[in-house]
Amino acid sequence: MQQKITLTVNGKERTVTTDPNRPLLDVLREDLGLMGPKFGCGERQCGACTVLLNGRATYSCATKISSAKGRKIETIESLMEGDKLHPLQEAFLAENAFQCGYCTSGMIMNAVALLREKPNADTEEIREAMDRNTCRCGTYTRIMKAVESVAKAGVMGGKK
Repeated sequence: MQQKITLTVNGKERTVTTDPNRPLLDVLREDLGLMGPKFGCGERQCGACTVLLNGRATYSCATKISSAKGRKIETIESLMEGDKLHPLQEAFLAENAFQCGYCTSGMIMNAVALLREKPNADTEEIREAMDRNTCRCGTYTRIMKAVESVAKAGVMGGKK
């Protein structure tokens, strides 16, 4: 049965009429036109669909839209301020930390969640947190360098 559900996505209230059991990922992409989160595996294994729910990295492919109601949803589209990239986006570019780019949104959103909680995370903390995301191109070394550079710069303390 379809329900009207109001969500807060990237700081804006959005209302959709949909099945409450539908995956958040589908609503973000198909109903709201947010193409940052990607469908990878649909089984909470790859992290391509990672978004933030109340600041926590969450697999949107396995999150029912009804459980996102009343929570703050952030996608990669929320990170830029005007034409200024977020520090992690800048670091990914500087380190060439992607090839096909399919995993990049999920990787960055996972790193945002980590560095908001632990702005100066060390290599082991970064490795442990980023382990939930898969890069099929194998750019893990460059991804780690990008996240470590932002952690070492200490620019994430309380940053959007």
